Amino acid sequence: MVPSSSHLIFLYFFILISATATIATDHIVGANKGWNPGINYTLWANNQTFYVGDLISFRYQKSQYNVFEVNQTGYDNCTTEGAVGNWSKGKDFIPLNKAKRYYFICGNGQCFNGMKVSVLVHPLPSPPSSSVSANKTSTDSAAPVALRKGLVRFRALVLAFASIWFGSGWI
Repeated sequence: MVPSSSHLIFLYFFILISATATIATDHIVGANKGWNPGINYTLWANNQTFYVGDLISFRYQKSQYNVFEVNQTGYDNCTTEGAVGNWSKGKDFIPLNKAKRYYFICGNGQCFNGMKVSVLVHPLPSPPSSSVSANKTSTDSAAPVALRKGLVRFRALVLAFASIWFGSGWI
């Protein structure tokens, strides 16, 4: 079967969208070592750059460990009192939606064995400036966030549509 011109255009568009860099980053805590006692998570976190919209992922034995998001006091003292979130599935994907410092600990006592990590999430970087953009108003500062969210949603829509189209034998 010879593809029609509309199929070729869509295929080109699909490849173009798929080839774009992934905007959000999934930071897997501890990389290949995962979420386990005796690992220097401060060193791991210091080698990462976190931005609003990224994910932090914890991978661990769900029967042994868990994850709590706590405040700085909870982090410093390894306590879950006043925790703002907790996870225990073993593969936990936590969105980093605000520019701030996040604190995570293991709530079953392993925090004292090093199972705690603090990450600083930065605002999204501004696009490269030019002499024209230097004269824009401050209301344009929300544009990168909206653009990023729009691109992520658009890309997901295109990928979903393409998987249905190509996967069902329409062409």
